Amino acid sequence: MNRGVSTIHATISDTADGWRLDRALADAVPTLSRERLKVLINSGAVSDAAGDLSRDPSRKTAAGTMFTVAVPDPIPAHNVPQDIALNVVFEDEHLIVIDKQAGLVVHPAAGNLDGTLVNALLHHCGGSLSGIGGVARPGIVHRIDKDTSGLMVAAKTDRAHEGLARQFHDHSIDRRYKAIVAGKPMPMEGTVDAPLARSSTDRKKVAIVQGGKRAVTHYRTVKAFRTAALVECRLETGRTHQVRVHMTSIGHPLLGDPVYGRTKQAHRPLLETLNFRRQALHAAHLGFIHPIKCNVLAFESEMPADMQELFSHLNV
Repeated sequence: MNRGVSTIHATISDTADGWRLDRALADAVPTLSRERLKVLINSGAVSDAAGDLSRDPSRKTAAGTMFTVAVPDPIPAHNVPQDIALNVVFEDEHLIVIDKQAGLVVHPAAGNLDGTLVNALLHHCGGSLSGIGGVARPGIVHRIDKDTSGLMVAAKTDRAHEGLARQFHDHSIDRRYKAIVAGKPMPMEGTVDAPLARSSTDRKKVAIVQGGKRAVTHYRTVKAFRTAALVECRLETGRTHQVRVHMTSIGHPLLGDPVYGRTKQAHRPLLETLNFRRQALHAAHLGFIHPIKCNVLAFESEMPADMQELFSHLNV
């Protein structure tokens, strides 16, 4: 049975002038992720006003240029292997550790049916991922937000999945994030112990709610700037949006956070100049006991280029 195709017409905005094609289209078509559009571009599903196919995601665009995107209707199962570049930090027959780039969704869901980390892992691992996570989430033991970068571990076998899941449940996984926050935390280090749950007013957001799930974040200031700071956040628990909500709760939201951060006037020009449009959050350290071999594994990841650039401009 042939799949149907939906056609989307997009015009590049003035602000996207000179941007890469995949990024400019993601700005023009918010219903499609940048990774999804990259897959569509590579597959020949994007054409310009003259009808010529645009197969280069890095092609520079001009304001006012029109493109047509042919989007195939979704298929019932979303775990389709796709050749998406991965930064593999460690891999054996039981598990794989990757350094996820910002913008990559972890698993298929509404609005992101493919072009995800799961699709990339299925291609890279030849389909050998733990089935415990279900059809849409094979191998996934934990997740980090789409626009957060950094270290993640995925399971190739059910036994590895069970062992890793147990460590996450027992809070024995060593996870440390680097975050650039507004203001300078006082005291310079401390602990935020505040339960989290879905907001009653906005189900897309997480809030501090009495009776919610226990959530504990230990933070320390690594570097203080004039109007901001680089902090390390060690997770005792791992709740959705935990670092973002906890740091906001003590008056220090993450720079660039579109959901929980209110960009200070002092930071807005810099973020606009750098075109920094995500929360400044990076999963920099991941440590755990190998679920099969029982040896201790620990991995470090440098802040990605966009956060390093932001750091360098603040550190003047």
